[in-house]
Amino acid sequence: MYSSDTTKYLIHITIHAEGVVEKSDVVGAIFGQTEGLLGEDLDLRDLQRTGRVGRIDVQITSKKGETRGEILIASSLDRAETAILAASLETVDRVGPCIAHVTVEKIEDIRVTKRRKVVDRAKELLIDRFEEGAIESTVLLDEVRDSLRIEKVSEVGADSVPAGPNVADSDAIIIVEGRADVINLLRFGIKNAVAVEGTKVPPTIVELCQTKTATAFLDGDRGGELILRELLQVADIDFVAYAPRGRSVEDMSRKEITKALRNKVPVEFLREQIDAGAREGKPAKTPHPEAAVSNRTQEGARMEGGKPSAARIQREPVASGPVTLRDHVDEVRGRSSGRFLSPDFSVLLDMKAQDLERVLESLKGDATGLVVDRIIDQRLLDQLAAKGIEFVVARDYRGIIKRPLSVKILKMSQF
Repeated sequence: MYSSDTTKYLIHITIHAEGVVEKSDVVGAIFGQTEGLLGEDLDLRDLQRTGRVGRIDVQITSKKGETRGEILIASSLDRAETAILAASLETVDRVGPCIAHVTVEKIEDIRVTKRRKVVDRAKELLIDRFEEGAIESTVLLDEVRDSLRIEKVSEVGADSVPAGPNVADSDAIIIVEGRADVINLLRFGIKNAVAVEGTKVPPTIVELCQTKTATAFLDGDRGGELILRELLQVADIDFVAYAPRGRSVEDMSRKEITKALRNKVPVEFLREQIDAGAREGKPAKTPHPEAAVSNRTQEGARMEGGKPSAARIQREPVASGPVTLRDHVDEVRGRSSGRFLSPDFSVLLDMKAQDLERVLESLKGDATGLVVDRIIDQRLLDQLAAKGIEFVVARDYRGIIKRPLSVKILKMSQF
């Protein structure tokens, strides 16, 4: 119909003829009744011959003795010339022997239409065509840094056990199960980890434990218990930290690792539990450090007349409340509520989801995360980023065009 390379405007015209006419009649009427009307510069035949006006496209139908339809004419003239040409077409009052009524409905700017299509299509591509988990700049930087850290995994001792680059020079070491655990700790800047690589403890680790403060940081499964039991027999271990039950050190996040290491317990706690179980005739079983801390707190309460001191209450883990991000999501989901969390996932502030904007105005810089049962839009996400929130878990997100690099976005459906 028209050349998309040169066309600037498309003239839309409606025609109503009081009789039955054909396309050739309409085209002939247009050329015949506009000839010489606008002078040589805007003569329709000359404009078509030089390619500044496209061919006249006529779409008409006849019904009950009348003919109605649409005429489309493409133009590469400027705005003023196109408007004059369009106005001249309305002077056509007859088609063949029939009275005709010609009206310019609109003059479409093809470039604007193209831009609109580009924008609409870009929106569709942005929402539907990007692969899930597309690499953001922060993730890209982390992966590059990770590759540098992974290259720093070395081997120590005659047993060539995998270790971080600072094991030899550090006064303390962290004993993990495998090479993947060492790599994950390196990813978060912990460079003094050394791996057992199996249930048999290598002599190199036994020697390291004799001269360094040793913390066993093992998976929260049966394999971790078996390795810990052997470490307690053959090596001089000072502290024990565990991954959450059922989790592996290699899969833990920075915050989970930090929390686990912060909550490490002296090895004497575990030995007391093992010895107590042996005295009571219970099967030999290495308790999880969480259980050891809980038992230690209960024992202190009994020694103080059945009422734990304020210091012990503060140190006791919150057993009845949420301790993981999933726990918080489960408590908030479906209740139209929300809560701000501290770095260790404790609750700083509970609220109704609808009050989030009001609460956010007075929020100080203590909160690290937000879990809320509502939809988050772009404006609210920007406000959360400005408040230093590092992660948001919401029911859903709408109208997010620009994701702040400092905020990790999660949906409740992921938990």
